[in-house]
Amino acid sequence: MAAPATSQSLQPNSASNLVPASVIASAEPPAAAEPLLTLLLENEDAAAYDEIIARISAAVKPADFLEEIWVRDVVALVWEAFRLRRLKMCLTGTAAHHGLARVLSSFLPRTAVNEIAAGWARRDGECVKQVEGLLDQTGLTMEHVIAETLADRIDDIERIDRMIASAEQRRSAMLREIDRHRASLASLLRLASDELVQAAFEDVLPSGAQ
Repeated sequence: MAAPATSQSLQPNSASNLVPASVIASAEPPAAAEPLLTLLLENEDAAAYDEIIARISAAVKPADFLEEIWVRDVVALVWEAFRLRRLKMCLTGTAAHHGLARVLSSFLPRTAVNEIAAGWARRDGECVKQVEGLLDQTGLTMEHVIAETLADRIDDIERIDRMIASAEQRRSAMLREIDRHRASLASLLRLASDELVQAAFEDVLPSGAQ
């Protein structure tokens, strides 16, 4: 998905922030929910975020203001998981020269390894060709470089994976909360409906028929 820069580095809010009293008092739930945006980084696509809101809202069909808030929280958590996966890939890319150095160090002296890896990280044409030739001569590929990069940054990558899992668990919990809210609301509606039906039935009974 494209990620053009937004007009400002941060956009107001997180969906989990306290909602202003003026918003709670509003009689227009869709309009009231509009300020509840998540934080977007400078390079993130606000239109893509809005599309996720639209698609999840269409699937969930929030019935009231409370569900509107929960949907916004779900969207924020979905976006957080997407962001963390993207940042994990960025981390792997920016740390790849360390993986390359680990691969080259098995058959080159350290001074040569450092120079080649630094030039390759700068995408210097000669260094890139040299790396391609060295990998080809030794029967290695960029997958070996990425594997060594993973080994070098495994602690950071595992930490990011735990953050992704946490966001996904919180998203699932939020969706379960919507289900519980709807079940409770349905129960209250059934009770109120039964009471109305009973009252109407009693109103039409002939005198003395009870």
